[in-house]
Amino acid sequence: MLRFDPFRDLDSIAAGMFGTSSGSDRVPRFMPMDLYKVDDHYVLSADLPGVDPGSIDVDVDRGTLTLTAHRTAPSDGGVQWISSERFAGTYRRQIALGDGIDTERISASYDNGVLSVTIPLAERAKPRKIDISRSGTEQRSIEPHAT
Repeated sequence: MLRFDPFRDLDSIAAGMFGTSSGSDRVPRFMPMDLYKVDDHYVLSADLPGVDPGSIDVDVDRGTLTLTAHRTAPSDGGVQWISSERFAGTYRRQIALGDGIDTERISASYDNGVLSVTIPLAERAKPRKIDISRSGTEQRSIEPHAT
């Protein structure tokens, strides 16, 4: 699995050229995440504290997994901010999936501010045993090694 977000790269280039920083104190700059493999699937965990679960969207289109979420800022009416460090707005992250992913079985859950996405390997991508036959002898098997 590869991480690819062409818009983030363009934002960085534009910020360097125009001397501006990406985002402001109240606009999301990134969605921190972990990605790891367990047995026959990948697990993606993204930190989205304070996000309304109804605003979270997980899509797969042409080999790209897209995570989108929105956190609403508190109303500014009559408020005198002393400190404003929490980001509000729309978060978006895209991950390029490899050919060996079963996109039909991807599942997601949101609990305690963490979005967890389970990304299973396709059957064709899983290690399997291959029988080898030789003339005049019985068959033997070769077992795949775990990596």
